[in-house]
Amino acid sequence: MAKPCPHSSSTPSSSSSSSRKPINSRSLSTIFSLCNIAMEEAVEAPIDLLPMDLLAHIFVFITCFKDLAQTSGVCRKWRQGVKQSIGRREKLSFAGWKMDDESTSRVVRYAYGLKELDISKSRWGCQITDNGLYQLSTAKCIVNLTSISLWGMTGITDKGVVQLISRANSLQHLNIGGTFITDESLFAIATSCPHLKTAVLWGCRHVTENGLLVLVNSCPNLVTINVWGMRVPFDSFVTLLTIRPALQILPRSLLNIESIPLLPVF
Repeated sequence: MAKPCPHSSSTPSSSSSSSRKPINSRSLSTIFSLCNIAMEEAVEAPIDLLPMDLLAHIFVFITCFKDLAQTSGVCRKWRQGVKQSIGRREKLSFAGWKMDDESTSRVVRYAYGLKELDISKSRWGCQITDNGLYQLSTAKCIVNLTSISLWGMTGITDKGVVQLISRANSLQHLNIGGTFITDESLFAIATSCPHLKTAVLWGCRHVTENGLLVLVNSCPNLVTINVWGMRVPFDSFVTLLTIRPALQILPRSLLNIESIPLLPVF
């Protein structure tokens, strides 16, 4: 019986393997294209089926800026939804958040419907400088702001405050206590904010009687002014009441000679 030739192959797999052709680059490209088409035609998540208007409305309820940043990074549609949600907000408070000039101005630029802005300093160290106030002054919403709080922002000076206030013509409530402003800022407020109702000048030790007189004379709607901790003589408060008898000067104890508190001197 003849032995099979060692060089011959009688296994059925050899014939099938010889019929296979290697995958070239063109075939790989076709496969990738088909995969992409399949992914695009995949069923979307229910939230992605919502219209942009409704998606932006949902994002309005996110108050944490860190969460907003993460939401914005999910996809292009969500990023647009976050921008629109910021544009619908009437109040923004950065108190408690570690914000700087760039991050604060970036958010405020999107908030074209903003009415109240709070960038008070907190224990976390919100650091806004004159450069930040200048950037904020270029935002479209500034002319419509009715309330601004810059409480405790020791990094700002008259230069930045004047730049910001010069465009805040609708301002009614201003908290600028705990800063190092001078009469120059009050002169700008008196010129640019005719609708001002309340002013907090708590601890503004570089403001003088002249600045207060100009402010009260130029703002006919001014109802309340907080002057605690200011280095202004008592007689100047009497003069303010002579000009505006209905003006409320806080704290009320300042109007009682027998109970005037000893103001700390630093």
